[in-house]
Amino acid sequence: MTEKDLTDRKFYRAGEETRFAESGPERTPQTQHPAYKLAFRDTDFLLRDELRPVRFQLELLKPEMLLDEARVGSTLVMYGSARIPSPEQVEARLKAAENGSEWDRKVAERLAAKAKYYTEAYRLARLVSEKGIIENGLRQFIVTTGGGPSIMEAGNRGASDAGSESIGLNIVLPHEQAPNPYVTPYLSFQFHYFALRKMHFLLRARAVAVFPGGFGTFDEFFELITLVQTGKMKPIPILLFGREFWTRVVNFEALAEEGVIAKSDLDLITWCETAEEAWAKIAEFYDIREPSPQD
Repeated sequence: MTEKDLTDRKFYRAGEETRFAESGPERTPQTQHPAYKLAFRDTDFLLRDELRPVRFQLELLKPEMLLDEARVGSTLVMYGSARIPSPEQVEARLKAAENGSEWDRKVAERLAAKAKYYTEAYRLARLVSEKGIIENGLRQFIVTTGGGPSIMEAGNRGASDAGSESIGLNIVLPHEQAPNPYVTPYLSFQFHYFALRKMHFLLRARAVAVFPGGFGTFDEFFELITLVQTGKMKPIPILLFGREFWTRVVNFEALAEEGVIAKSDLDLITWCETAEEAWAKIAEFYDIREPSPQD
């Protein structure tokens, strides 16, 4: 490019301007004062309360742009507990609770019984990832989790073992929290705002598998089902794993009987127990046909 080129940029990019600033004037009281920093390089400025709308925009834009660059067309989102052990951890968890209270032992036993859902989350993620569905040049049903342990780990692990990428949407918490090792590094995101994280869960979601979980899972599941119920979001398969668990902790039928939801709202839920059942429901919903042996 030359200065006479009609298509060349006439303004320097922000990165270039940053280099100019860093190699600029000598150190003086003026250049060393925070007021002199480029606004986008001034972390203290960006963290001010008045800049919250800008931080919202950044958390919306960064994952969206990187997912576009990674050619992610749609996602299979997986919600679930961060406490359910993997099958490999069950024996150690039960043994650790042996000397605890009766409550501790009962809780350990109940969590151990749910290890089957770790297996099904892994199997679903691997099954879908192995399909390798591409449409309009974009990869479809990329597994997406909260990036943490347990059910989330199972989803990312299943995709990884299928040789596929997967997404992890982590959140900053007061206690130590890190991405599980199966999340694709360049698709591993960290959020400050729960609201923006939940938005990214659903922006590309074409199906959501919900496994047994606690407050976080409830929050994500009920927001999703409310969005579909109220028509703010078009229907997608909402696959609820573990009828025994869910009907014990939430009386869906009672909500309809009390009149606070319509009976037809219960049809928004698709009950599943196995990965194969879940994929069959997804394939039926989107009319995805498996290639025949002749193909």
